[in-house]
Amino acid sequence: MKILKPILIGGVALSISFGSVLAQNKQQDKGQFIEYKNSYWQEIEKSIKEFESKKEEPKKTFKIDTKGLKLPTKLEQFKQEWHNTPISQGSTGTCWCFSGTSMLESEIYRMNKQKIKISEMYTVYWQYVEKARRFVRERGNSHLGEGAQANAVTEMWKLYGCVPADAYTGLKPGQTHHAHDKMFNEIKNYLDFCKKNSIWNEDQILENIKSILNSYMGVPPTKVVYNGNQYTPMEFMKQVTKINPDDYVDFMSIMEKEYWKKQVHDVPDNWWKCNTYNNIPLDDFINGIKKAIKNGYTMVIGGDVSEAGMYPYDDVAIVPSFDIPSEYIDENARQFRYSNHTTEDDHGIHLLGYTEIDGKTWFLIKDSGSSARNGKHSGYFFYHEDYVKLKMLAFTLHKSAVEDILKKMKD
Repeated sequence: MKILKPILIGGVALSISFGSVLAQNKQQDKGQFIEYKNSYWQEIEKSIKEFESKKEEPKKTFKIDTKGLKLPTKLEQFKQEWHNTPISQGSTGTCWCFSGTSMLESEIYRMNKQKIKISEMYTVYWQYVEKARRFVRERGNSHLGEGAQANAVTEMWKLYGCVPADAYTGLKPGQTHHAHDKMFNEIKNYLDFCKKNSIWNEDQILENIKSILNSYMGVPPTKVVYNGNQYTPMEFMKQVTKINPDDYVDFMSIMEKEYWKKQVHDVPDNWWKCNTYNNIPLDDFINGIKKAIKNGYTMVIGGDVSEAGMYPYDDVAIVPSFDIPSEYIDENARQFRYSNHTTEDDHGIHLLGYTEIDGKTWFLIKDSGSSARNGKHSGYFFYHEDYVKLKMLAFTLHKSAVEDILKKMKD
């Protein structure tokens, strides 16, 4: 109902409808989306947390003091073979693939003078599928983890081929670092569920594993284009890289197993219990490494990287005298540490160069792990020969580099 109210203007009474005026000037409010902040409440929460939290001193790690030691300080000091620039494995347990792939890239250049960057994650994808397959066939009695051995790369290439790095990154749009924790936990929980409920339909389980991998890493390609030509991954491996996976051999040196015979490298990351490791005496082990790199062959080495002699801020790995003097490093010292689990299979790396200082050999190491980014040469380490002799458990390389050693094998 409109209300007419008389007012006086110049002595004349007029009636005005206020409802009409209000209707003409009515304002319609609008909403908006904002990021709500209660700054004072945040200050309260911060103050409470600071009061309640127990302040602890930063935890310190015992490491060698390198001051005064004669160490390599520059990459240029090393005679090194061609290799692609170091890249990070991110938050994954895939050092085996980064080191193994890097070695094969150097092999492609050594044999064919081609500089190619190969996808690590394509190999990792199919490794997870094969781990799941073995888990099913072993009815859950197979080690399940992110790790593997360097020879897992050539094994996957034999089954699935390989692809260029830009054909399959394993990263989601906008993702800059690999992170497999959530993906692996989902895979593990699913396979544990299958084991608990005795579900062993291999085809169904592998399809579900692929679905998990696809959601985190993307679907691997079935065809790739390289230099204008199209290839399947197997064709790319055979025709472009020209790598023959069967040309690569593995070595170990453990006293507890018979020398000069093929043995199982009995570590968790050898999840398929590969028994093709040539077990040789320690002197042959270290001399084989030296001879190979000096003849232009690079290799993957793997072993323990948790020692006090690992000092990433100077990029070095040495054996301090307070651990064991150099002259006492022999197969007994090596076996002792292996037996009491102070030497374990932590990490795989690519050995690709060497230098000599005061009659001792230092090896140039390409490392995909995060600790290799804390020094002066990002992605590299300098390993003293004593460290390799005492702490590195195995190496993998082209068989032509070690023909003299292979001739001594009993099998």
